[in-house]
Amino acid sequence: MKALTALCALWTLCSVPAAADTNATVLFGKQQLTPQEQRSDSLDVYLSELKRKAFGYDYEKTEQESRKLRDSWIMPITISYTLNRQNPYNEQGAPETQQESAAIAIDQPVFRSGGIYFGIKYAEATRDVGRLSIAQQERSLIKKAVELLMQIKQAELGIQEQKLQVANAEINLQQKREQYLSGQLDSGFLNNAIIQLNLTKQTLIDLETAKARLVSSFESISDLDYRTAKIPFLAMVDEKRFMDDTVDLKLAQRQHEQERYNKNVTLAKYLPSVSLQGSYNWQKQQGFFFVNGAPVKSDSPETAYYRYGLRASVPLDFNSVNDYQAAKIAWLKSRVVIDDTKRALRSLYEQVMENIDNIGKKIELSKENEKLYASLLADTKEQFAAGYKTQYDVDLLANSRQIEVLSQRMYEIDRQLELLNLYEKLSRPQ
Repeated sequence: MKALTALCALWTLCSVPAAADTNATVLFGKQQLTPQEQRSDSLDVYLSELKRKAFGYDYEKTEQESRKLRDSWIMPITISYTLNRQNPYNEQGAPETQQESAAIAIDQPVFRSGGIYFGIKYAEATRDVGRLSIAQQERSLIKKAVELLMQIKQAELGIQEQKLQVANAEINLQQKREQYLSGQLDSGFLNNAIIQLNLTKQTLIDLETAKARLVSSFESISDLDYRTAKIPFLAMVDEKRFMDDTVDLKLAQRQHEQERYNKNVTLAKYLPSVSLQGSYNWQKQQGFFFVNGAPVKSDSPETAYYRYGLRASVPLDFNSVNDYQAAKIAWLKSRVVIDDTKRALRSLYEQVMENIDNIGKKIELSKENEKLYASLLADTKEQFAAGYKTQYDVDLLANSRQIEVLSQRMYEIDRQLELLNLYEKLSRPQ
């Protein structure tokens, strides 16, 4: 009975990290963000409910797998029961014999030269790497949804602009037709105007088709109605915040820690380890013996005993050096990946800033054109009132001015699309 009590105490001691959830949380890194905290709290509304649920399950699966990895050093208690019956002397009329046995045993490592500690830290790093990898996928899909919505809004502006181009082409055709009929132009100019009108109409059809494709892609990943959904306003991001708060860099840094802990775990595999062993066993046997050639039943008394002790071991593995060196090389490579990730992020930021600057120049140029058309329109309206210009001239300039206004709005969306490339990388976009 004392042995059974000691064995239960041994199991309780070994299972403390798994049973005490709060202590496990501390070991697992309570300073880390929860999956819900890591997820975007603003842009993920553009994803469908099914997509959000799928990512939620991915986060939970990662959590459960990491807990399993963290507690993998805790060995199971083995409980066994055996019942054997046999009748080797049945030809002599002897009854069958029966033997029963039961045992509860444990072989629990309590010291692995730091392997237990580094194994827990490795599980913690693996959990964070898994979360960040899922966050990358989630943000990529969020970016796709927002990007599609922006492109839909941009396509709608493009269709409005193209309709104005069609109206201008129709005005141009009407003017060329009147000039041709009055003998001022030959048929070549009229033919070119007809071709231009057809081209602008074909472009309008292409734009409407492209918009339909965008709508189909958007509706496959979002529950929002594109007709009423508003695109988010993305503010400028300074370089320091971008470099310090990106998922890519955090993932590379956590992978570096993961490889460091894996290197230490690999080394510990080939160092001394100590295990605590213990078991409690029970046996009962029913047999017989022969008296004057006749079998007589005999029941042996039940027996129970315990066993406990320590086992120290050191593995001598020919490939231990190669195994450790491979883990070390992976750790050194992860340091290079961090620097390479920083370089790629800095290059992305500089490229986005340059693109935004060029878009700003296009907006300013469009504004200048708009002012010019506005001035010409005002003068043309005065001349039309005086009878020197036609309604065609007024409508043509009014349409051209409106085209520039629409172009500016499309350029603004281009600027937001560029900033979206940065927001995709941020850990906590605001």
